[in-house]
This record gives sequence, structure tokens and C-alpha cells, in this order.
Amino acid sequence: MTAITVNPVLRVAPAAPAEAAAHFRAALAFHTDVSDVAAALAAGGDPGFVVVDSRSTEAWDQGHIPGAVHLPTALVREQAAHLLDRSVPVVTYCWGPGCNGAARAALALAELGYPVKEMLGGFEYWVREGLEFETWQGRERRAPEPLTAPADAGDCGC
Repeated sequence: MTAITVNPVLRVAPAAPAEAAAHFRAALAFHTDVSDVAAALAAGGDPGFVVVDSRSTEAWDQGHIPGAVHLPTALVREQAAHLLDRSVPVVTYCWGPGCNGAARAALALAELGYPVKEMLGGFEYWVREGLEFETWQGRERRAPEPLTAPADAGDCGC
């Protein structure tokens, strides 16, 4: 008897297309990314959401998205009502993919009745994609990293 070898990708079969569509539709209801947030903010006018930086004051001072509201995760429950309108969707971010502070802030905001999404990539990818950020000294921009942003195009096309 010969054993059939299945590669690691197909060891667990892909979901049925309808299940996959439901999963990815749900994922997009919970998450957005740096490029989409930047495009919405750059379009001018009211983007229809507010960006919340959920990091510490020290991290905020090191750099943050221009126009973001500073609301550290630990203070969401006591300060959200003073800083945010419950009728306006909130996009949370923290340091980057290795930090779940934005998810914790999003959870706290959702439990308080705010519509919320988490920005994948966080501040790390905002800076790595070459987008402008703000510090207590003013605005800065670094060159985009070629592995995180297209070198010769305005966006990645996705």
C-alpha cells in the first residue's frame, strides 16, 4: 500500500466558495488597512470615520497619524464618550502587526457601542509605506520601503 502525501497547504481542504466569501466579507467588516485609510484621508473632506491611536503618550509623541485622536487602550472606557461620537465609525491602530493594542481598543469601543474597525499594519506600516506622520516637532515622511509599498505606483492595485 502506498501512502498518499498531501502538501501542507492542502492538508486541510479549502473552504467551499460560499463559506470563504462569508469569511472574507466578515473579515473586511472588522479590518481595514493603512493604504485604504490613507486614501480615504487624502481624498479630502469628511472621510466618514475617525482614526484613534491607542498607544501610550510616549508612543504618540514619537509619531502618529495626522488628525488621529489619542486614546490609549487603558483609557477607552473612561474617555471615549468625551472624545468620540457614537454615530461615527472608529478606526483603531497601535504599533504594528506584532501588537494587539488596536484590537483591545476596538473591543472596548465596540462594547461601548461604537462602530469600529482595526487598521492592519498599525503605525509601523503607515511609516514603512512612506506616509506622512506627526511628532511633537512637526510632520515627517520617510521613503517607502519597497517590500511594503510599490516603488513606481501610487498604490498597490489591490
